[in-house]
Amino acid sequence: MLITSTLCANLAQGFRRSRLWSDCYTRATMPALDDVRVLDLTRLLPGPFCTLLLADFGADVIKVEDTGGGDYMRWMPPLVDEYSAMFHPLNRNKRSLAIDLKNPLGREAFLRLAETADVVVESFRPGVMDRLGIGMAALHVTNPRLVLCSLTGYGQDGPFRDRAGHDLNYAAVAGVLLLGECAESGPPMPGLQVGDLGGGAMDAALAIMVALHHAARTGQGQHCDVSMVDGLISWAGVHASQLFATGEPPAPGAGMLTGRYPCYRIYPCADGFLSVGALEPKFWREFVEVIGLPELADNGLVDGDEGRRTVAVVEALLRTRTRAGWEQALAGHDVCVEPVLDPRETFEHPQVISRGMKLDAGSGRPTAQTGFPIRLMTSPATYRRPAPGYGEHTDEVLTEAGYDTDQLASLRGAGAIA
Repeated sequence: MLITSTLCANLAQGFRRSRLWSDCYTRATMPALDDVRVLDLTRLLPGPFCTLLLADFGADVIKVEDTGGGDYMRWMPPLVDEYSAMFHPLNRNKRSLAIDLKNPLGREAFLRLAETADVVVESFRPGVMDRLGIGMAALHVTNPRLVLCSLTGYGQDGPFRDRAGHDLNYAAVAGVLLLGECAESGPPMPGLQVGDLGGGAMDAALAIMVALHHAARTGQGQHCDVSMVDGLISWAGVHASQLFATGEPPAPGAGMLTGRYPCYRIYPCADGFLSVGALEPKFWREFVEVIGLPELADNGLVDGDEGRRTVAVVEALLRTRTRAGWEQALAGHDVCVEPVLDPRETFEHPQVISRGMKLDAGSGRPTAQTGFPIRLMTSPATYRRPAPGYGEHTDEVLTEAGYDTDQLASLRGAGAIA
């Protein structure tokens, strides 16, 4: 990677800021959510990412797993220290309780735990919680302040409420798969699980915090109904505005931010790609000036045949040099152009390093993990414990709820806990 004088200056500034944040971490003594207890019934990706956001800020997240092996994510290769490499970053800072909610004794134990909990998060199909005897009605008899967050693909009502699905299906129904440019074979596979993470986990975490604030003011909890399809549709509001205004949906790749204009596209180089986000005319003008096409200064926001000709000319020129060559040519210029990195390059990038977005293995971490995306000055996120072993904290959690050694033995003998 080329290191210019400007980049060196930025690196120095970034490291100084990192030291400031490190000092804040040292001074901070009270996590923001250390008075919040969460019973997490979810598995795989959306729910665990939601509760991870809470756990990183100090919430006591108890991962409630079944007695038949727990979260499927545990066992997906590659494995690190017995469990999936994917499982570790999603479940750090949590405790694990293995319990059979279909067993009357297990259900009773769960409801006892709910007495001192603030939040229950679940991702079953609608109606399952009620059939288990731990739905909203039962929980509120136990604890009127409790917040229940249900995270599903299609929501708690509507004709699709019971329909099975995964991220790709939710993105398809929400209309977002066809927003980008499509090859002859169809729309590309999304590079991230945007429905699971953006439309689902992030909205669920926000819903929980709003509901907790409401409970603190009123003493009453409530049911949060979070649909991943709904979340994705809200993210596509800018694109939907064209439909609402004109009656015509945006064609694939025809939106302002999905490939319509030459100034906002991904261009191939000789050995990689550049992301050109030069939406404002000043950025586009400087970009084409630097690469040697000043005659295109006014063509950043043209479309149709002229736009296609502009794209072709820019692409032909960019293909003549390597990505590194164009990085060197554009260094120090205000053009909104960045190389398209692979994940290895991302975690070697000076900006990513300075922001601490990689937590290296060691210090209790069995494998490297992504860092904390949210920074709070006086109550930052911290790494307190590794992802729990399956059922590792079953006895500990139930002892805190008032069960003694003999009662735990009885529960285990009845198959209610593992």
